[in-house]
Amino acid sequence: MGLRDNKLLRAKLQVKAKNKYAVGENQPTPDEQLTRLEDDIRRLRVEFDIFFNGAAKRPPYDTKGRVETLLKRLGDDRTLNYAQRYRYNSLAARYNAFRDLWRRTMQGREEGRDPASAARARVKKEVETKEVSFVCVDAHREVELVKNLYTSLLDAKRSCGEPTEDLSFPRFHRLIASKADGIKEQKGCDRVQFSVAIENGHVSFRARADHGQD
Repeated sequence: MGLRDNKLLRAKLQVKAKNKYAVGENQPTPDEQLTRLEDDIRRLRVEFDIFFNGAAKRPPYDTKGRVETLLKRLGDDRTLNYAQRYRYNSLAARYNAFRDLWRRTMQGREEGRDPASAARARVKKEVETKEVSFVCVDAHREVELVKNLYTSLLDAKRSCGEPTEDLSFPRFHRLIASKADGIKEQKGCDRVQFSVAIENGHVSFRARADHGQD
């Protein structure tokens, strides 16, 4: 009788320990898992942005796998209450939208259809990119010449997928005039040559003294 009691006691302790592990402090609660899922989706989005911008060599598939594993685990959890299930469905919908966007972007990269990839493809096809040069005598008055320089710079930036929103013509004109004045004073020249080119997929913009060698 004592042996039977011991077996029953051991069985009860095992069940109790198992239940304690399932809901205890070492096991994250559904709310904690949902918060982790939300953070992981946010982190995954940042990692994909870094990859698509060319700052990472490989897509973040490890993080993506963890997110999908957690999504499946929570999706199969029958203990979620209404609020938790609603939060889970919102996160799952958000992730699915991001996943479709990443898939389309990856497909575009492979086919060379996204702007950055298309720019890089164009640069790779060209052994040397032609340099466009403008010589200014008086950048303050030569407005049309500075406009042509401005247009060439914008075209080069757009072809490389570089931002142009903060570069207005009035601001550009002031910068060019100030730069030209500084070079003429420093180098003792009457003219300044500005050039625009694309090197290694990035815009190169230079200003140098022109001593009238023509």
